[in-house]
Amino acid sequence: MSVSARNQLSGVVASVTEGAVNNEVVLTLDGGETLTTVITRASSNTLGLVPGKAAIALVKAPWVILASANSGLVFSARNQFRGKVTSVIPGAVNSTIHLVTGSGLVLTSTITNESVAEMQVSVGSELIALIKASSVILATKA
Repeated sequence: MSVSARNQLSGVVASVTEGAVNNEVVLTLDGGETLTTVITRASSNTLGLVPGKAAIALVKAPWVILASANSGLVFSARNQFRGKVTSVIPGAVNSTIHLVTGSGLVLTSTITNESVAEMQVSVGSELIALIKASSVILATKA
């Protein structure tokens, strides 16, 4: 698949909880992690999402929020992945951060250079990647 979203996470639908307007869809990712998404009921039906169906979750790098692992905060984001920074690629305004979890899930985030400095992000830093359920786009093969 050729799309601009840096995070393309393959998985299988574990559950679909129907709502009046939106459905909650939980994917079991290839590495065993779960990813919760919220998409419209119409989109869920169009994609034919049912347990066992393969799907790809697309998450743009700016939608992956990073927090210090020892922040002492509790977050409302449904998806929280603890991992270590494997690379920091600085740009003029933003930096691209690559993170890998203990189970091997690789995530890419884009944050400001100011945040990199304030959080003292460097290779080996332990961070939590936060992804809101509504920031996930689902795709299936045609």
